[in-house]
Amino acid sequence: MNPNSLSDALTRHLTTIYQGVDGVDSDNHGQLGNKLIELMGLQQATTEPTRYVNHWDEKDCLVISYGDSVLQPEETPLQTLKRFLDRYVEDCISGVHILPFYPYTSDDGFSVLDYSSVNESLGDWSDIEAIAADYSLMSDLVINHCSARSPWFENFLNDREPGHNFFATASPDDDLSAVVRPRTNALLKEVETVRGSQFVWCTFSHDQVDLNFRNPEVLKQFVSIIRQYLDSGVRIFRLDAVAFLWKEPGTSCINLEQTHEVVRLLRTLIEHAQPDAIIVTETNIPNRENLAYFGNANEAHWVYNFSLPPLLVNSLITGDCNYLKQWMMSMPPARNGTAYFNFIASHDGIGLRPAEGLLKETEIDILVDTMQSFGGRISWRTGDQGQRKPYEINISLFDALQGTTEGPDQWGLQRFLCAHAIMFALEGVPGIYIHSLVGTHNDYQRVENAGHNRAINRHQWQYSELQARLANANSSEHQVFGGISELLKIRRQQSAFHPNATQFTLHLGSGLFGFWRQSIDRQQSIFCISNITSEVQMLNLSDINLIDNENWVDLISQLPCDGLMQSVAMEPYQTLWITNQVNG
Repeated sequence: MNPNSLSDALTRHLTTIYQGVDGVDSDNHGQLGNKLIELMGLQQATTEPTRYVNHWDEKDCLVISYGDSVLQPEETPLQTLKRFLDRYVEDCISGVHILPFYPYTSDDGFSVLDYSSVNESLGDWSDIEAIAADYSLMSDLVINHCSARSPWFENFLNDREPGHNFFATASPDDDLSAVVRPRTNALLKEVETVRGSQFVWCTFSHDQVDLNFRNPEVLKQFVSIIRQYLDSGVRIFRLDAVAFLWKEPGTSCINLEQTHEVVRLLRTLIEHAQPDAIIVTETNIPNRENLAYFGNANEAHWVYNFSLPPLLVNSLITGDCNYLKQWMMSMPPARNGTAYFNFIASHDGIGLRPAEGLLKETEIDILVDTMQSFGGRISWRTGDQGQRKPYEINISLFDALQGTTEGPDQWGLQRFLCAHAIMFALEGVPGIYIHSLVGTHNDYQRVENAGHNRAINRHQWQYSELQARLANANSSEHQVFGGISELLKIRRQQSAFHPNATQFTLHLGSGLFGFWRQSIDRQQSIFCISNITSEVQMLNLSDINLIDNENWVDLISQLPCDGLMQSVAMEPYQTLWITNQVNG
């Protein structure tokens, strides 16, 4: 692609974004596009990106971690994190998502002070680059907001550059009644500036002030930031809270067309600069809205499968997979060049908005009550009618799966491994939170110290203690890590587990959740079946139509499943991966 055609593409994006925006002259869109090309270092001719190519396969799995989730004296946390990755998971994962590693003021990194620096308490850019040299590195682009104590905001208050017009403002008299909120605090915050009192927009907290993408200077800043991250080895960009990016009083201010067009523009720039780079949109919203960020294979390469955590946990605590099955049948296969990013635990919690319309309100209430009985906390949002509604459940996944709606039981470990066996087998790229990898419990002391519920699943391990527990065959950490790492090692050898391999839902009753995967070359089939109850369930092999002239084996137990067997007794929370072709 020559620079002129790239410039034309950017001009089309910019015209859609800035059409009708005061102060942005449509005659300057081409000039702005050329400036973006310069900031990305794309003045020379580049190769036209191929839209429908998968830059991932069955070997891909990411660990999600804070930069300081594992600590060791006399070493930067980022160095300790790499030490942990190299020793324990190098042979079963391909990449790592390091949660915001910048200087910040709140929200454990998501209230950024300076996008161009690494938090000194974590390390420096050389530590980031060392990790990026050995693993596919996902980094957060916290694009919707930054810290109210950032230099940009200080400049906003004092009418200086850069920052003069960098933040979204509104009047309390504007029609903001339809604005969708993930929080209960007031949307607008009054601040005193040298120009007088102004009301800045705060979608999340009053320490996180929303950026004003109506100002092209903000876009330029983020393109420069992206270039720096690419130069430091980042290959996967997580666009944090991007759904809220564009503000338009009188609308919901979520998922607006300008927001989608900004994602398209960033993709155009990123894939010309680095053809194998990946954009992931973090949109914790109802399922149909989330899927829209695939666009026409011209927006996100990956979208988070946000509905999976609440639906899967619901299935495992109720022993009924019907809601999970209905959702799965409704999910369109991701076309080549796009993929689902599957996860079942995160640094935040189990989001409930993605379950809206998929679980009945009574089911959500039962889920919330059960998680609270297991020590979980609830974060709230303000609903359309001003009512308080549960937004997410804050709990470690290991504690979330300690029992059922009947209470805790002896099947917690098996239930936890079952959840991951399901997730690892599903269409898409799996991401596993570091505290799920080792089965970390709720951290109540951290909640008390931090003063917010999300801290419950943000424990910090001393590396020596974690090593000791992983070495102790009787510890839950050893058993969890051993089970999960073994599943991952099996997974990465199976072509039918390619993120874009065919997937069909099986109908085996409410107690058995099953689906069929077939490799892209159609050589390998895997029937993935899990008992999601605390009772033995009988699987009739005739229900999954095993072809008689092929040898079938369960990849997990290595036991044969041949045509002479009429049924298999599945233990509570047991998973079978029955295949006709054993790889690895």
